[in-house]
Amino acid sequence: MNCYCGSLKTFSSCCEAIHKNITKAQTAEQLMRSRYSAFVLANGSYLMESHHTSTRPLKEKKAIVAWAKAVEWIKLEVLHTSKGTTNDTEGTVTFNAYFYQNGAVEVIHEKSAFKKENKHWTYLGLSQ
Repeated sequence: MNCYCGSLKTFSSCCEAIHKNITKAQTAEQLMRSRYSAFVLANGSYLMESHHTSTRPLKEKKAIVAWAKAVEWIKLEVLHTSKGTTNDTEGTVTFNAYFYQNGAVEVIHEKSAFKKENKHWTYLGLSQ
C-alpha cells in the first residue's frame, strides 16, 4: 500500500519511519507529509511532537484527534514549497488536504511555515 501522504513509497518506508523518529524528516515537505499521515491515523502524539514548542496546542490535542477521526481523509496535494531543504532552517509548504465530512468533500488549503527546532523540522503554523 502506498503511503497516506501520496508518495509512491510504502507507509512503513515513508511516513511511519518519520513517526517513529522525527529526525528522519530531512525536509519541511517530508515533515508536512508525515503530519498529513498522522491526521489520517489520528496520531495526536506525533502531531504534538512535530509541532514547534512555541505554538504547540497541547490543550487542543483531544479535540484535534477527535476531529481527525470524525472525517474521512481523501488525499494530499502539495502545491508549492519554498526553502525547507536539508540545509535550511525554515521553509514553507503550500498544500490542499481533501477530506469527506457531513456528506461533502472539503479542502484545507494552507501555506504552512516550518522551522527547525533541536536540529529537526517542526510545524510552526500558518505562513504570513
